[in-house]
Amino acid sequence: MRLLRLMGSAPRITIAHRLDMHNGALTRLTRELLMLGVVEECAPAADGQRGRPQVPLALAGGAGYAAGATVHPGWLEIALVDFAGHVLARDATAFDSPDPEDFVQVLDQRLQALAHRPALLHSRFLGLGVAVPGPVVASSPTQRHVVNWLHGWRAIDNHQFFNDRFSFPVWVENDATLAALAEYHDSGLIGDCASALLLFIGHGVGGGVIHRRSVLRGEFNNAGDIGRLFPLDAPRPSGLDLLATLRAAGADIRTLFELERHLEEHIEIVDAWAARAGQQLGVAAKAGTAWLDPGAVILSGALPLRVLDAVGAQLAQRSHWSSTLDLPQPRLHVSRLAGSAVSIGAALLPIHRLSADDAT
Repeated sequence: MRLLRLMGSAPRITIAHRLDMHNGALTRLTRELLMLGVVEECAPAADGQRGRPQVPLALAGGAGYAAGATVHPGWLEIALVDFAGHVLARDATAFDSPDPEDFVQVLDQRLQALAHRPALLHSRFLGLGVAVPGPVVASSPTQRHVVNWLHGWRAIDNHQFFNDRFSFPVWVENDATLAALAEYHDSGLIGDCASALLLFIGHGVGGGVIHRRSVLRGEFNNAGDIGRLFPLDAPRPSGLDLLATLRAAGADIRTLFELERHLEEHIEIVDAWAARAGQQLGVAAKAGTAWLDPGAVILSGALPLRVLDAVGAQLAQRSHWSSTLDLPQPRLHVSRLAGSAVSIGAALLPIHRLSADDAT
């Protein structure tokens, strides 16, 4: 399953070769997985050769589905993905409470409504991923330093709290880490490189690391927490900093959710901010590249794509992370997920955990 998630689809002979498995053993295993509905046969590709065409295998999207949820100032966002990782639905509903009990109540209502869609009625639900902003607390690996507008989440044991309130498995992870998971799958980088470094501009600024095609959490579960590189009392490449910059210039924009429809009115201010943010993130990208040697650097966030592209244009200047030596350079990928990377990554988390051994 891990190999098919990496390759997309492959004929049996290729799978047997990659897994160093005898054809007979693979045939028996394939038959069992086909009966379970976990894999499916694809239409054979015409290769112009004589004989019976090879029938590729692929993960079966209908094997099950998972959900992911995150909360923003003003709304709660949910994504559903199938077993093959395809996005089935996205849902956003008004929400503005710092109480995690309210989050659970609204989330449960929306999940029940989404689960009654005809395509999902008879599908297996594999679990829920919940994205939480903020690094892990030193005294407790299940608590997080969440932002002020989620102050009610600070005292809860995230894993126990959510698993006690739902009758299905729940995984909790940092929002930027989950964005890294979503971008790595969506961009196709999963098939081309084994490692990636993500820079995430949400309301704060964060990051994520993919190592050997799994999420790297670090010794204290805070790998990728690049927000600490940018002091809170100085200009920083964060969404809140962008909003403060706009308000200082007289713009009446209170949330990132409103930014898209007012973008053209303040484009010069936004472009100037994007240039500065790109330069700041370039420093983080250069350090991360030197330490980790990733195959890709990914820029993602809760900003409109027009703004992410402007920040990415600054990152694309090789001087940010290259050295004077002729060394291989990571490719740059700017998100196309339009702010949904966190919820999609949260939905991928239960499926990812079923077929990958995460690095620690």
